[in-house]
Amino acid sequence: MASQITQFVEKALHFWNTVPQSIQYTFAALGALYVARGLLSFLRLLLNSFILSGPNLRKYGKKGTWAVVTGASDGLGKEFAAQLASKGFNLILVSRTQSKLDTFAKELRLKWSGLETKVLAMDYSQDNDEDYERLAKLIAGLDVGILINNVGRSHSIPVSFLDTEKTELQDIVTINCLGTLKTTKVVAPILAARKKGLILTMGSFAGTMPTPYLATYSGSKAFLQHWSSSLASELAPHGVDVQFVISYLVTTAMSKIRRTSLLIPGPKEFVRSALGKIGLDSNENFPNTYTPWWSHNAFKWVIDSTVGNTSAFTIWQNRKMHVDIRNRALRKAAREAKKQ
Repeated sequence: MASQITQFVEKALHFWNTVPQSIQYTFAALGALYVARGLLSFLRLLLNSFILSGPNLRKYGKKGTWAVVTGASDGLGKEFAAQLASKGFNLILVSRTQSKLDTFAKELRLKWSGLETKVLAMDYSQDNDEDYERLAKLIAGLDVGILINNVGRSHSIPVSFLDTEKTELQDIVTINCLGTLKTTKVVAPILAARKKGLILTMGSFAGTMPTPYLATYSGSKAFLQHWSSSLASELAPHGVDVQFVISYLVTTAMSKIRRTSLLIPGPKEFVRSALGKIGLDSNENFPNTYTPWWSHNAFKWVIDSTVGNTSAFTIWQNRKMHVDIRNRALRKAAREAKKQ
């Protein structure tokens, strides 16, 4: 075997020596460029994750400017609202449950003197035009500078498309897609008219990596990716920054994960990075897109630099992982049912 390898190497070297020197230099230059591209990509990863920061949020409005946050009573939306309040932004909080909104708004006003809040209870799954009209009336005349499109819905547990309930399909598309578009349709004209503003829309690894057993959710986030990058180009001449935020798992009710880890931050840490690294999108496949949490960014970079985010292997691995998650969830549900 060793002798065969030696013979192969000798033949390869002999062939290489017969190649004209100009062609050798060309291939060497191409190889050097490929290596340099990889090194530059890795350097950008390090800079974006640990050194560089995005613009100061004051770029989008002085203290007292209003921010609209959807899905604001729980999880990431609640944390986005809290951190924007700490930076001097007044808040329009939009979510489904009135009591949660009222309690949260009161907590924020007690914590931050001078903070103003407005709340709107609406169920995005209903796709009620009157709700969006109420939102338009609520923000009319306000100096709105930021929109956080956080409202979203995933599958209750991983499930094949054929076994997904019709109501779950409807809710995911209605909330994630129509809800985001219609809210932006209400708020974006105000941002464009004032010639500055920020629209942040929450994305997901599932939108960049096709994810079997979360097929509808995955598709909804992929839709938002294309829509957001397109919208960014349209609104740039109006001075409005549109950014799509990519996230892996965070300890929220949607993920059903309670413990943080190296790869899974809590809402506070994730939102701090999302607001602090706006626009750092140099390694993304889409413009106006960024992955703010450092381990998420590194994880995605490794996959993209090796097997590829949309490769057959990645999709197969996603399927295997989510089938396993589904089976464990079903076994847990069966155990709990026996206890009752």
